[in-house]
Amino acid sequence: MHIGDGIISAWVSISSHKMRSLLTAIGIVIGIMAVVTMFSSVYLIKELISTNMESMGWNNMLVIYPSSGGGGWHMSTSAVKTQRRGDKLVSPLSFDDFTALKEQLDYKVIYGMINNELLQLIDGEQKYIMVKASGNGFFLSKNYGLAEGRYFTKVEEEQGLPVAVIGEKYAKQYYPEGKILGETIIFGEHRFRVVGVLGEDMLNKEGTGMQFNTWERANDLQAIYIPLKYGAYRFSGQKILHSIHIMSKNDKGYKPMMNKSRQILLSRHNMYPNFIFWDTAALMLTITEEMDKILEKWNVTLFAIASISLIVGGIGLFSTLLISIQERMLEIGVRKSIGAGERDIFFFFIMESLMLSLGGALVGIVLSSLLLKLMGSMIQMSLTIPMSGIVVGLLFALGVGAISGIYPAIKAAKLDPIRAIYFFE
Repeated sequence: MHIGDGIISAWVSISSHKMRSLLTAIGIVIGIMAVVTMFSSVYLIKELISTNMESMGWNNMLVIYPSSGGGGWHMSTSAVKTQRRGDKLVSPLSFDDFTALKEQLDYKVIYGMINNELLQLIDGEQKYIMVKASGNGFFLSKNYGLAEGRYFTKVEEEQGLPVAVIGEKYAKQYYPEGKILGETIIFGEHRFRVVGVLGEDMLNKEGTGMQFNTWERANDLQAIYIPLKYGAYRFSGQKILHSIHIMSKNDKGYKPMMNKSRQILLSRHNMYPNFIFWDTAALMLTITEEMDKILEKWNVTLFAIASISLIVGGIGLFSTLLISIQERMLEIGVRKSIGAGERDIFFFFIMESLMLSLGGALVGIVLSSLLLKLMGSMIQMSLTIPMSGIVVGLLFALGVGAISGIYPAIKAAKLDPIRAIYFFE
């Protein structure tokens, strides 16, 4: 029997018993809907966490801090004392180190950071405001967008011009009327022209359903940002930086980037490691692995619960096909008497089973999509079925259809045509 003939025959059989076919498919629909919804929920939570971690600039990020100690290296006591006696001969982490790393490394994002609290006269009152010297790489890695204006230009960064990008929370608190772009902010001898205002934190926006690192990001949006070179030259005579942040282009390039960074800094600091490497990539990898283990356990548990519904649906399909053999005795006998072989009868029943299960799967996937959207609106998150969820649903349907239909198909194929024709007499 050709595939097209088998599909047509199966469709005729299904459509001739509409109510029975509908009730049989409902079991498959519920089972597939449960499996797809459970699988997609766990998968989407995992993807959401991974995406938000990357949006916060945590993935493949290396942070370098200054240190007067051994920087995590194992040295003898005498070596440490010798090194410490010469501390004054070793320069701290500086803007020149940042420039050297920027010129010699292969990276996705790099930026330095200087944190300083300056007094500002606001409404006749002196207030300490956090002023951070950094660069556009900071905004990019942290996923901070603009509400108005622009980021620093290349000239402003290279020359360290007195311009500022202000945080959204700072702007709302001290300039509620919104007239801040182009204004000059004064901190004693420092005067900055505002060229941009950061927008609302979309990662932790109310209504997104999940909150990530809210305290730090809220503080970021309360601060004022100026070019790194300005802060390095005007805040300290030694051009000291509080930290340097480097993000590799991918996982593969992270370790070589970290090793080369260490070599560059050691060569510039007379082979003395007065800096500390904070391997955030390794920390994120550990967190991700632990999270994957937890989600995998949930996946197994939820899959086991959802599979029960699918097994029940498969049993219903199996029972329906067995019952249909008795009703189609004459049909089977006639088919065999005019030349249909056992393989043809087997194919006909298997095709009917697969069509019922696939039809139920498609309806189940559609209902699962609607259910995820409803769940998303309730927890204020965007949930949609991933392609892997659709594939899982279809594969489960094919498996249930094949397993449920194989025994009835074999039993129908083995019937004697003479007995089948005279079965009702």
